[in-house]
Amino acid sequence: MKKIIIVLFLFVCLFLLTQGKEEYIIPDSAIRLRVIASSNTFEDQATKMEIKNNIETILQQDLTKRQTKEEATLNIQNNLPKIKTMLNNYNLDYKMNYGKNYFPEKTYKGVKYEEGMYESLVVTLGSGEGENWWCVLFPPLCFIDESKIENKENMNYAFFVKELFQKYM
Repeated sequence: MKKIIIVLFLFVCLFLLTQGKEEYIIPDSAIRLRVIASSNTFEDQATKMEIKNNIETILQQDLTKRQTKEEATLNIQNNLPKIKTMLNNYNLDYKMNYGKNYFPEKTYKGVKYEEGMYESLVVTLGSGEGENWWCVLFPPLCFIDESKIENKENMNYAFFVKELFQKYM
């Protein structure tokens, strides 16, 4: 009898532990953004974040209005000359590619970003040997204030992301 109670207790604990950790996998149809720093020096990382902020500023207004992936793609393509002009104001070499780019697997707050080739805007600064910053441009996850999500009752990031994808896809 004691063994049965212990086994049941372990099953209940295992069930409860796995229930609270919902994982959501980002669909292939997302459009991603990645900015890769030249190195991990303070200066290169600061430049990466400044450039990331500038790219977001250029894209944010229109991407938060878009309702389809096709509209988001067109908006990004139309803004590539503005992004290139902004990058040319920095005294550094860079590569910018909008198309299919490789992304390694990542998990962030219960949301899984699978490894693979994704439609994305990738900006590589200098030698591209530093840490990168990434986000999802469509649906517009880049522009979400995460503190507002995490503070809502019964709302977690993975649940919010899942709802956002259902709305846009």
